[in-house]
Amino acid sequence: MRDSEHDTSPAQPDFAEIYAAFSAPLTAAALPDTVRRAVKANLLDTLACAAAGTNAPGVPGVRSLVESWAGAEQAPIWCGGPRVPAHHAAWINGMMAHARDYDDTHDAAVLHAGVSVVPAALAAAELNPLATGEDLIAGIASGLELICRLGVATTIGIIESGFIYSSLFGYFGATAAAARVLGFDAAETVNALGIVYSQAAGTHQVTRDGALTKRMQPGFGAKAALVSVQLARAGVLGARNTFEGVDGLFRTYLRGRYNPEVLRADLGRHFELLELSYKPYPCCRFNHTAIDAAFAARARPGFDLSRIRRIAAGVNNQAFEAVCTPPAMRRHPKTIVQAQFSIPFTVAAALIDGRVTLNHFTEEGIRRPDILALAEKVECSVDADIERDWSRAISPTRLSVEAGNTVLEERVDYPRGHPAFPMTSSDFETKLEDCLAFGGLDARAARLRTAVEEVEKLSSARALNALLAR
Repeated sequence: MRDSEHDTSPAQPDFAEIYAAFSAPLTAAALPDTVRRAVKANLLDTLACAAAGTNAPGVPGVRSLVESWAGAEQAPIWCGGPRVPAHHAAWINGMMAHARDYDDTHDAAVLHAGVSVVPAALAAAELNPLATGEDLIAGIASGLELICRLGVATTIGIIESGFIYSSLFGYFGATAAAARVLGFDAAETVNALGIVYSQAAGTHQVTRDGALTKRMQPGFGAKAALVSVQLARAGVLGARNTFEGVDGLFRTYLRGRYNPEVLRADLGRHFELLELSYKPYPCCRFNHTAIDAAFAARARPGFDLSRIRRIAAGVNNQAFEAVCTPPAMRRHPKTIVQAQFSIPFTVAAALIDGRVTLNHFTEEGIRRPDILALAEKVECSVDADIERDWSRAISPTRLSVEAGNTVLEERVDYPRGHPAFPMTSSDFETKLEDCLAFGGLDARAARLRTAVEEVEKLSSARALNALLAR
């Protein structure tokens, strides 16, 4: 019989041990075709988003700071940067990939996955001259699967916990990816996960304050992952019961609010990464059902932009807290981050322009008088039915547009880009070209697409990094 007051040993192996046993021997050949294709889609989308983020506010300053620090020339900063220590490259590349808020989401877990995993995997490839394209696929698959599983198993929402899960879980996904690319065995992987646990963070306060550190947080996870795997390789020991120990992640960070069965369910047979969504609009995912509802209302007979007097948007509490409050800031954002996290601003842009693009989230775009005037007419609230049925997921939106004597009502449950409503190949192509053009790399689109499609054939995983150099 276990003495619950004094016996601190786990009732079953910690998930870190279970996951390491899955991840360490994972090969690209063992993955189903659907998973390999999904990994390639995520890799291409993440690299495209990074190109778009090259000159986003905050990125040039961080790049200059890192260049001033100098250090070992281990890995490249993408899109024209120098070679720097691998952990710094992973940090800046992750920041670039997340800066435009155009990157993937898991709509049930409410997190971004690729922005920490992909930069960490590619930085780790620079530390292992034997890493091939197949190793890169296996590493990215492992990292994406871990961050997604941690997310769907967690039952407490980001508003209640106060953590952004893209960041918090990204530390572990990035570490799993880097460990696999470096060829770690299961024991080394467990150790690396324990080391990164000592660094894990990722607050939601950054979105409330519209802080530039919002776009840095997944990069911090990628950075910590590269530090952790190198410490592990040097023989430093970390925690072992990282996730489910008495003072493990789930108790200390998440109040014990998780489902261990969901965490473990069919590991190696069911891949949660297949549920990743891709964004058609470069802003917070909580805005997307509202944008889609605005497009639907705009296409309805009777829509008259000039006569709109009120717009009402009903969402769940998570979305209300993240992209609707405080109302004055969301209706009249002063920074790009505030605009990215605003239902009033993005709904107004959608109704006026019939699209929401990268150009809306520039210093000029967020100051457009016509968009700001319409945003003032948007009122957001928590919809009781949506909160009851969708409290943990990306929120549906119930939108009502009052124009003259006409009231147009739309409800959208799944945003465009969700597996239930996926983007088309043409959508992805348009996004790739727009992102690369925004970053001044439009001439690379065809070569980058081909390299990712044929990544298994790469004898050296470093070749992808080379493609993103100017």
